[in-house]
Amino acid sequence: MTSQKPRTTTDERPQHTSDGSFSDSASATDPGSAAATAATASETPNDDIHSGVGVLDKTVKILDALEFGPTTLGQLVTATGLARPTAHRLAIALERHRFVIRDQHGRFMLGSRFAELSAAAGEDRLLNAAGPVLQTLLDRTGESAQIYRRQGDQRICIAAVERASGLRDSIPVGALLSMEAGSAAQILLAWADSERLHMGLRQAKFTAAQLAAVRRRGWAESINEREKGVASISAPIRNASGQVIAAVSISGPTGRMGTMPGRRYAPLVMAAGKYLTDTLIKAGSSI
Repeated sequence: MTSQKPRTTTDERPQHTSDGSFSDSASATDPGSAAATAATASETPNDDIHSGVGVLDKTVKILDALEFGPTTLGQLVTATGLARPTAHRLAIALERHRFVIRDQHGRFMLGSRFAELSAAAGEDRLLNAAGPVLQTLLDRTGESAQIYRRQGDQRICIAAVERASGLRDSIPVGALLSMEAGSAAQILLAWADSERLHMGLRQAKFTAAQLAAVRRRGWAESINEREKGVASISAPIRNASGQVIAAVSISGPTGRMGTMPGRRYAPLVMAAGKYLTDTLIKAGSSI
């Protein structure tokens, strides 16, 4: 780190525009309303569309028939109107590409490949929206801003902007950080399932009580937790199902951010998280 006089910002209440700016008056997105929005968006008729490519149309019929759960070959034939050998051949081909799997009873189901593609598409949407939002945070707070996602037992920085000069916390895109310390780690763990939460707290520098407080207020802060002299504030980013899939953060020296940075910066960071959540909901992302 190199020292320089702290950057002074005169207005910390961003105005809403279409370029990634946001209002800091909004609270964290409610998971229930997110799921309801997603459900409404999905209620569209499934018309019988013909592309002119026969094998593709037949394959899509197979996938459409599997949308509602495990399906026997006989049920596939009935639902699609395809000849039994054709339905079987296409289902087996889809299985080889992991678009289809079979349960313990031999029934066909949608496979894991769809989740992988959905996650990739969703992350693209998040990254596309992230740049302007992080820049707004930098402009309004004068501090570096990042987005983190969980990757196994660590967290990875998937987007970042930082101060051009002066004392700053520099986290490059692609950096892997511990899940044991830091406000982003708190966010990514606070809404995890009970088993992952219990495991994550074993070596953590924060407690279960602190994570309960994070869930209540919708943001997390850390001071000298990940690194001495560094403070950070983070808020959740949710997908269309209401699940916390990432954390948006600002970080900087404690000398500039203070010993209680949440009081000053939490509304801005929460607003950024809500803006990105709303963007993913509108896109129907499930990452």
